[in-house]
This record gives sequence, C-alpha cells and structure tokens, in this order.
Amino acid sequence: MSDQSSHYPELARKISGARGPLGVLLPGMGAVATTFVAGVQLMKKGLAKPYGSITQMQRIRLGKRTEPRFPLIKQFVPLAGLKDLVFGGWDIFRDNSYETALKAGVLPPETLKPVKPELSRIKPMSAVFQKEFVKKLSGPNVKGAKSKMHLAEQLIQDIENFKKKNGLKRTVMVWCGSTEVYSQPTKVHETLASLEAGLKSSSKDIPPSMIYAYAALQTGTPYANGAPNLSVDVPAMQELARKNSVPIAGKDFKTGQTLMKTILAPGLAARMLGLHGWFSTNILGNRDGEVLDDPGSFKSKEVSKASVLDSILDGKLYPELYKNIYHKIRIEYYPPRGDAKEGWDNIDIFGWCGLPMQIKVNFLCRDSILAAPVVLDLVLFLDLAKRAGLSGIQEWLSFYFKSPMARPDLKPEHDLFIQHLKLQNTLRILMGEEVLDHSGLDYYELDA
Repeated sequence: MSDQSSHYPELARKISGARGPLGVLLPGMGAVATTFVAGVQLMKKGLAKPYGSITQMQRIRLGKRTEPRFPLIKQFVPLAGLKDLVFGGWDIFRDNSYETALKAGVLPPETLKPVKPELSRIKPMSAVFQKEFVKKLSGPNVKGAKSKMHLAEQLIQDIENFKKKNGLKRTVMVWCGSTEVYSQPTKVHETLASLEAGLKSSSKDIPPSMIYAYAALQTGTPYANGAPNLSVDVPAMQELARKNSVPIAGKDFKTGQTLMKTILAPGLAARMLGLHGWFSTNILGNRDGEVLDDPGSFKSKEVSKASVLDSILDGKLYPELYKNIYHKIRIEYYPPRGDAKEGWDNIDIFGWCGLPMQIKVNFLCRDSILAAPVVLDLVLFLDLAKRAGLSGIQEWLSFYFKSPMARPDLKPEHDLFIQHLKLQNTLRILMGEEVLDHSGLDYYELDA
C-alpha cells in the first residue's frame, strides 16, 4: 500500500495545562457580550446547554475509519473549563451585565433570574470611545486622557488590576463592541514604531478598537476581533503580536446571513452551477442595527460581507460561471425587531444549457444567540493557542469570521467546510494525531 499518511509529529506541541482561572475581557458589554456571559453562568449551574459551541459539543474523529475514535474536542485538547471563566469588560454605559441583558431582550427575564447575582456583580469599566468612529452612540462611562497612548496605558492598568483582583495569570480579550466607520491602513499602521508614535500624537487613524488591541498585546493577552474594524488587521499589530508571542484572530463574527452564504456558496461551486446575482438584505433593531444605520459603519460591514462570495466563487478560475456576479447587500435598522434579525436572500443561478434557476432564503435568527458560542470558542481556543506557544495570526480560527485574517501573501479561505477541516486538523497536529484528508484510497488500494 502506498504511504498516504499525513502525520506531522514534529509539529506537535507540548501544551501547558489550563490551570487556574481564565480572565475573559470584553470591550463592549452589550447584547452579544451579556448573552455570552449569562449563558456561561447558566451552564455553570446546569441550567442551559452550550448549543452552537464546537469546543463544548463537537466530537473529532481520530485515526482510521476502521478504528473509530470520536472524543469530544474538550476531552481531546486541554481547554479551560467553563467553571474557570471570570468575566470583565468595558462599556460606554454604566449598566451592570444583568441590567444590560434585560434591556437587550435576547434572553427572557425568567431565564436570567437564576444568574441575576452573578451578572449584577459584573460592572463595566470606563471605556475608550470616540464618537467620530461610532457616530450613532454616546454614553457617560468614557475615559479621558491627554493622548491615545495615555488611554492605552489606562487600559493596560485596567487589565493588570482585573488580573490582580481575581487572582489571574491568564486573560483573553474578545472585541464585542460596535462596528467602527470604514477605514484603510495608513503609514501609522505600518510598523510598531509608527503606531506607537501615532498613539502619542493621537493620530486620527487609530480607532478605539486598535487601542484596546494594543493594550491586550502589551499585556500578553490573546485578542480576537469580532467586528470588521481594522483593530489587529494591520502590520504594526501583527509585529507586536509576534514580538510578545501573543495569538490574534479576526475579523467580524460570522453569524447570520454570511454564515448561510458560506454554507450555500461552496455547494454551488462544487456542482459547477453558475451565479448571475445574489441580493441580500437584513432588518434588525438592536444596538448593532442602530450603529450600522450610519453609512460609515455600514461601509465597514459591507466590505466584510462582500469578500465572502468573491473568494468562494472565483471569477478568475471560472469566468464563465462567476466573473460577472452582481452582489448587493443591504442592512436596515428596524427597532421593533430588537435582536431578532431577519435576512432575505435572492440567488439567481444557472445550470445545464444556461437555463436560469433561483434560490430564496428567509433566515429568522437571533444575532446574539449565534454569536455567543463563537465568543466562547474563541476564548477557549485562543487560550489554548497561547499555552501551545502559538503567536501571531491564527488562521485556523477563520471558521468564526466573515473576513478572516491571513498572511499578506495568502488569500483568505472563506469556504466554511474547508475552514472547519483546517480547524480540526490543526487540533490534530497540535496533539500529535494524524491529519485527515478523507481521500479514502488507503482503504481500497492493495499493496504493490
């Protein structure tokens, strides 16, 4: 039999144990963050299940199909336990997490009641905020400082105080805040030196999310970016991540409509079905919808959402099928819906002999319910990455993002199923197990 083994024992890592509590720091303690925190607190008491969480519920196949081994991922790799998570964060509003969760209206009051004491104790620290980056919001719980570097130093002190107060040696930060206005990298983002000079001079090109990311990386805290902001997606931040040996990931949680696109589009590509156009529109009424009602913030989200189809349906490789796709995206703020988002997709495809067909999708989802398990998985996987000695961009976590980060010379992968295989194979490699390619030939070929 030909040797088809994909085994990389030299890449396996000695991973230190997840000993002691793990601090979870959340910039933006709104609907997503409080739904996540409330859910974990309920799960600690056995009052809820972690549906949607790969780290908690998914099994991973190991070895040959003839020797079935399917441990839970949380049993296979040394992840922190839910009981070890300690929560903190920042917000421009002073409401504690229980008050915010009630106002958000994602989880009903009767569901929140058993964890009211735990949520009430989580009060947001004052936030770094600039209205020019999020024009639709304003709040009283905001830091003041002479420069953006001073703001960063305040955040660093917040992190250190949080660790000391809770007896923590490990922390992870996940941006759950709002979408900032669209911006592109400038000279201030090219090197760590230029970024730090820009912080000291309060450069207009450094948004609040980047100040949080800088503080995280300076304290050795792994960082994930849940919004389409630049944040760590610039060379200067990646330089800092490598320098301080900190894992980073992003950007923009893949939850509702884009999740459906990364499920459907790979199917069209696999079957060589052509696409004329894809029209997408959303209505939602939570704080995220209000923020995206501003054209600048919507532009950031639009760019993030649009990149998905261009990658999966490659018009350069298959010009007859995908060269001239018309892709339209709309998001409408509709307060009566609250966190209950509704997405409509009209997909015009064509097949054999060029005859047209259509697909219609009406996805009634809950943004924060889909995002909460993503936050949990990112917290646990980034902590694992840090303990495994990984640093810089964690491309294997692309599964969770609309606009995944990759090395500058590589094209990001958007196909959900390839992303999922990459995630699981990375876990296999870290633990010294064989990588799976599902070719199947080794079950049928005879020895020469």
